[in-house]
Order: sequence, then C-alpha cells, then structure tokens
Amino acid sequence: MTIRETIYTRLQEAFDPRELDVVDDSESHRGHSGYRGEGGESHFNVRIRADAFAGQTRVARHRAVHNALGDLVPRIHALALDIDV
Repeated sequence: MTIRETIYTRLQEAFDPRELDVVDDSESHRGHSGYRGEGGESHFNVRIRADAFAGQTRVARHRAVHNALGDLVPRIHALALDIDV
C-alpha cells in the first residue's frame, strides 16, 4: 500500500468523512528539500470534511489528523491540511 493510500484509509477509518481527497504533490517539489526521486510520496495535500471536527479548534483538528496518521507523520516531508466540518 502506498503512503497516499495509507493516509486515505486511516483518515477514512478515523473520521468517516463526507469528503476526503489525498493528493501526492511530490513531483511539483522536484529539486526542493525533502523531495524523494524514487516514487515521490513526500509531499501531500489533504482536504477533509467530517462531522467529527464539529466544535474543535483549527489546532485540535490538525492534532486529530496527525494522531490518526501516527507513524506516517515522520515519513512525510510536507502535509498541507484543509480541514472543516
């Protein structure tokens, strides 16, 4: 399973979102810090909409996503999050 697929699966299981998009944006960072040429999977954009985030601050939402991703976080160079209810 790729890192992108694992991110998608973990967020789906943790938050049961209405909307979830996980995009591997690694190729657009070629030549920049953290870029891995062999298969990319270093830079991701995530857009998630879930009722589970209702009443949470922006910081709490980001922490919840990072907790759901667990051991993947250190393996990802950049993770852009767009989180809302």
